[in-house]
Amino acid sequence: MIAKEHVIDLPMRVYIGNGILNNIHSYFAQLNLAQPLLMVTGHKVRQLFVEGLLDRLSGKGSEVIEVEKGDIEEAGKVEERAKEVKAKAIVGIGGGKVIDVAKYSAYRANMDFISVPTAPSHDGITSPFASLRGLSRPVSIKAKGPLAIIADVEVLSSAPKRLIRAGIGDTVGKLIAVRDWQLASRLRGEYYGSYTASLALLSARHALKCARLLNINLIESVRILIEALISSGVAMGMAGSTRPASGSEHLFAHAVEMLEPDRALHGELVGVGTIIMSYIHGLNWRRIRKLLNEIGFPLKAKELGISEETLIKALTIAHTIRPERFTILGDRGITWEAAEKILSETGIIGE
Repeated sequence: MIAKEHVIDLPMRVYIGNGILNNIHSYFAQLNLAQPLLMVTGHKVRQLFVEGLLDRLSGKGSEVIEVEKGDIEEAGKVEERAKEVKAKAIVGIGGGKVIDVAKYSAYRANMDFISVPTAPSHDGITSPFASLRGLSRPVSIKAKGPLAIIADVEVLSSAPKRLIRAGIGDTVGKLIAVRDWQLASRLRGEYYGSYTASLALLSARHALKCARLLNINLIESVRILIEALISSGVAMGMAGSTRPASGSEHLFAHAVEMLEPDRALHGELVGVGTIIMSYIHGLNWRRIRKLLNEIGFPLKAKELGISEETLIKALTIAHTIRPERFTILGDRGITWEAAEKILSETGIIGE
């Protein structure tokens, strides 16, 4: 018997194609979006794309606001501005921090949110959760799921290769997230959604396919990746939590980010975390490592720009990041000696 109501919010429309950003005004019309709109973006993306969009919406009061950081303070500024201009919807156009600030602001202001990613580096494109700094812990918080997603594959493919690789790393991590979820279900009696878990695993398999194609057909590879990122976000929306997409591999990534912020990309750390946790789970970590290595993914401490000591420490404290979320790391975590051995044997530290 279902103990309580479970509401699933999914996007009304998902637009994917080459060069479709030029049609954004017609998509807004199809969605019956009233003006004015508040478009949230970064300085670089504004110069490249957003000014042209404003020209098409001129005379209707739509505005652009730039964000510099992905934190609670920036989200507060966007929420305040959205209320001042009486925006009917908030449109996030940019990378991870922009999308997260926009969706959280929309949630706080109780407005519709439109997701327009310009880099395939994260699965926050679809999910009703946001990762923002300024919180007591580096965990995701409730946000607004998108009314629609507009994913221009041509634009996404023009993103720096590092961001594309990070998106692959973030999505491959679902292999571990689902394993940890199954473990928590068996050992702790936690709810486990087999359908949403299957959807997350499908996303991870598509990310592996994307990696195989990346150096052969960039456009096709990115199209597969963006679809995988979208389906991963849908899995979270259906589960009502980040469980299908975030396990011990994310706990490790968050621990590193807490110890040495702004060094490596989140998806890079999740990819490395996936190798580590595959080793601990007894999975074929060598296959994952080989595939990521072939696309130039940073796999060693030096390549990540993180000290070996930090990586070891992060692995020993990862279980404390979200103590309520049971994973393969257990309640007591891993000793320094064991962490050093695991990182050495997986080739992440050492020569």
